[in-house]
Amino acid sequence: MHIADAIAANRANWNERADVHASSQMYDVEGFLADPLTVSTVVRNDLSVLEPHLPGTGVRGRSLLHLQCHIGTDTISWARLGAVDVHGVDLSPNSLRHARRIAGVDGREIRWVEGDVRFASSLVNRSFDIVVTSAGTIVWLPELGDWARSIHDLLVPGGVFMIRDDHPILGAMDHEPWSICDDYLGGDGYRSYDDSGSYTENSAGRISQVTNYEWRHDLGEVVGALLDAGLVIEALAELPYMDWPAFDDLVPCPQGWELRQGAPRIPLNFAVVARRPATAAVGDESAG
Repeated sequence: MHIADAIAANRANWNERADVHASSQMYDVEGFLADPLTVSTVVRNDLSVLEPHLPGTGVRGRSLLHLQCHIGTDTISWARLGAVDVHGVDLSPNSLRHARRIAGVDGREIRWVEGDVRFASSLVNRSFDIVVTSAGTIVWLPELGDWARSIHDLLVPGGVFMIRDDHPILGAMDHEPWSICDDYLGGDGYRSYDDSGSYTENSAGRISQVTNYEWRHDLGEVVGALLDAGLVIEALAELPYMDWPAFDDLVPCPQGWELRQGAPRIPLNFAVVARRPATAAVGDESAG
């Protein structure tokens, strides 16, 4: 299958997921809107990774771009933390329809942009102090070179990028530990599967656009793409928690979900923080 067809299938799938997620207990949109001080668990976890690389005021007063923003609750959470000129980019127009509605109820002026985040720098005509993406994102991207170059170009000199996502070892286990049954290393094309549900509760059978396409991206590929784009890696972490109950061996924890006590210790998430250099290196024509 051509990449464009795979992406179109994913867009159709996520258009349907958006309706399912917006009405789910997991996203709890009504509860989120009822308390203007609420910040999503995803963003609390992201902030714990990002905050050491920010000044004392954190994200407050800093412009922020959220890639693969889905229905916007995480994006709005960044605005609630004080980020300004907040933008969200997503492939799914129906996800952005929900995001606009939720932001409107919350009284937030956020710019929502539809498109492929690999080419976000051609969709958003400005740069940001902070660019973030997290919680189930890059597996939907066919390659990371254009994605990383867009991130570089969307950051102001000295700006910081953070990704926190499911660890690729889980993909190699097909999210069913404890045996390797698929590739850990990327670069071998897409994986296709059909699923009439999503990761939210009681979603089975609610999605008719059932076909999904995913791509493997190992840690070396993620870090290498960011370095090749001209970013400087400031932190790399493998984390013992994740944001959703991906398999039965997980139990609740303050960050979301973790392995049961006594289980083999493997990473469930990874996180990378990278920065665009404040000044261009000699001969670097990509900066500026």
